[in-house]
Amino acid sequence: MTRPHVLVVGAGIAGPSLAGWLTSQGWRVTLVERARSLRTGGQAVDFRGPVHRTVLERMGLWEAIHERRTRSGTQSLVDASGRSLVELPALMMSGDVELHRGDLCQLLFERTRVRVEYRFADAPTALRETAEGVDVEFERHAPQRFDLVVGADGLRSTVRSLLFGEGPECLRHHGYRVVGCTLPNTLGLRRRGVIYSEPGRGVSVTSAQDEALARALFVFTGGPLGPHERSPASARDAVSAVFAGAGWKTRQLVEGLREAEDVYFDAIGSVRLARYSRGRVVLLGDAAWGGTLGGQGTPLAMVGAYVLAGELLASPGSHQEAFSRFEARMRPYATPAQEGAKHVGGFFAPRTRPGLFLRNQLYRVLTSKPLERVFVKLVTQAAHAFELPDYGGAFSLPRHSLDGALQNDPPRSHG
Repeated sequence: MTRPHVLVVGAGIAGPSLAGWLTSQGWRVTLVERARSLRTGGQAVDFRGPVHRTVLERMGLWEAIHERRTRSGTQSLVDASGRSLVELPALMMSGDVELHRGDLCQLLFERTRVRVEYRFADAPTALRETAEGVDVEFERHAPQRFDLVVGADGLRSTVRSLLFGEGPECLRHHGYRVVGCTLPNTLGLRRRGVIYSEPGRGVSVTSAQDEALARALFVFTGGPLGPHERSPASARDAVSAVFAGAGWKTRQLVEGLREAEDVYFDAIGSVRLARYSRGRVVLLGDAAWGGTLGGQGTPLAMVGAYVLAGELLASPGSHQEAFSRFEARMRPYATPAQEGAKHVGGFFAPRTRPGLFLRNQLYRVLTSKPLERVFVKLVTQAAHAFELPDYGGAFSLPRHSLDGALQNDPPRSHG
């Protein structure tokens, strides 16, 4: 019997995760990525709680992720003199285990590249559903028909635009911008981080796995980014202007940004959709429910990939039923997590001095001994609020499909 042929758009986290599950069960997957090569930049991502851990274990990734973990510790809210005002526990900022997003992307790519057909430097330009499948036109490759299409191509999803249009209601802006990069560790941080804030602007610096480096996030108030504002040059100009005259060590950090090679610039927003699918096309990960920062985007993408694959494999002859059950399971889990993206800007950069004072007082109280358990519950409840489906013992990635040795084997035949 011929197995379904699925087009997955986006080679970040959600796309390769889904491709791994489907190809392990004999499905054929073509994965298209707009970038010319794997995107290995970005900040750290974390996993917390039994739901995240169970999915990683079923993927055979828990040990590999631990080998690459950052080992981050506490983070301090500091004043202009560098004095610690509040110590935030590691669980709040880095979960049970944290690693660089680029390391995870590389890991997923290496463990799926043999069975998945990867096409870089390409993207879909048109989708037309027929009785037999979805006819897809591409920027570079010839048109091709697929049984199903999955848009796993991030907050500014091309597939979502082709499916639902580009209305501003799909991606809601929350009044902040963020610039991320890797800098020399001039602060001498070791398994810890610091956050300095002034009204409307704040910077977070955390140690990296390489002790000579540190990760920095500049967060500041601002409107949505225009089509030509996301370049590294625009990011450097924006940060230089906004942080001019800021206290603490911000001048030193802004100077380091000028030399950084992995600059990331975005507006903080979150995706809000009335539905995740239409016909034979479904959205996954950030394309369906993502937030720029603070919304558990990476673990939600991997949980969502597990659930979507499970529903498709449980109903191979009815994608409508599979997509419906997928959304019914994931929407109640993903929607509350989006609140993190809504509030994260105000955490790093409260808009007013009274707001900054209240933030410091709130976290000083929450991290005190009497409220320690309450605080732990607050920072983990969104991750825990999901009953992970069990699709049967057969639905797990075979260990041999995850071993590097498989890269010497020929790709599987797909009917």
